[in-house]
Amino acid sequence: MRIALVHDWLTGHRGGERVLEHLARRFPDAHLYTLFHVPGRVPAAIERLAIETSPLDRLPLAHRHYKKLLPLHPWAIRRFDLHGYDFVLSTSHAVAKSVPVPEGIPHLDYCFTPMRYVWDQIDEYLGRGLRRALAAPLVAALRRFDRRTSGPDAVTRFVAISSEVASRIRRHYARDANVVAPPVDVSWIEVAQAPADPFFLLVSGFVPYKRDDVAIESFRRSGRRLVVAGDGPGQRALARGCPSNIEFVGRVDDATLAELYRRCRALIHPQREDFGMIAVEAQAAGRPVIAFGAGGVLDSVVPLRSPDSEETGADREDEETGGAKPPPTGLFFDRQDPAALEQAILRFEKAESRFHPPDLRRWAERFAPARFDAALDAEIAACLGGKRP
Repeated sequence: MRIALVHDWLTGHRGGERVLEHLARRFPDAHLYTLFHVPGRVPAAIERLAIETSPLDRLPLAHRHYKKLLPLHPWAIRRFDLHGYDFVLSTSHAVAKSVPVPEGIPHLDYCFTPMRYVWDQIDEYLGRGLRRALAAPLVAALRRFDRRTSGPDAVTRFVAISSEVASRIRRHYARDANVVAPPVDVSWIEVAQAPADPFFLLVSGFVPYKRDDVAIESFRRSGRRLVVAGDGPGQRALARGCPSNIEFVGRVDDATLAELYRRCRALIHPQREDFGMIAVEAQAAGRPVIAFGAGGVLDSVVPLRSPDSEETGADREDEETGGAKPPPTGLFFDRQDPAALEQAILRFEKAESRFHPPDLRRWAERFAPARFDAALDAEIAACLGGKRP
């Protein structure tokens, strides 16, 4: 089969590019279509594909200001010609799923999320003031385009990375989507053998919806030690004026990140994430996750219901243990504010002994690439057969 892969842009190595990297290894002869490509910013498995970019990629300074070209993204994605392929697989959080697909060619979209900055997280990106008002015509136009290119004639089958994203697809596109969690390779992470060091860990890309400000302010108040790893556009502003108990270490390599996972008491996860690979990685190291209880963590973390209760695990059935509830791998807080996070940390400290590294590791291994491959293969087979979820 001649396969076309479509991805929004290749400007960094984040969660979406990790999924694309895995697909590139599975389909090394596929052709890849993307709006922008900054050579060297993505893994070699992706770079080895035959990559075709949009006309926007050739504009001066496009690689630095590609997000500012958002009003032109719909036009650019429609410039690709996918005649001659047998199957199209898009991985999308913006406009990749809107690529024009010739009639009769099956198109499966592995959806990271509908465009978050015009739908569910518009407040985080645009606020509610003048900026939001000025952007209203653009937001309305992008929403119309997004819906218009989401029907069965454009996307044969949607697959969502989490229950949260499946709900968004249903709400915004009136389409159903089965859930296939992303492949999370944890083979590079060893499970903790020693007691934790006295610090908590935050790993972030410092974009608005990550809500790093909630964690920073909570730890500023409490004086507990927080290590912050990663970089991004909002990092400098958050780091300015932080007390000595909050340490920014910047972008780190995999070996250093694995060590931070093993050594920390828990991962702090204040955002409403589409899925949250970082939460799975921390659990693979045997460390629990203190998370805002919404979004992808509802699929990837088993919450402790009550520190005082003997009940351990979520109200969900487990197909691998005959319906038994898995042991807890974290706990949730219900508001994205510093006080709610502080209360969650206090509950965690009361129940810290209830989290056992081997249990957390076993849970994280459920998201292994082999499981993803089997589930995605079934979705591709259904898409080629013309079936719907």
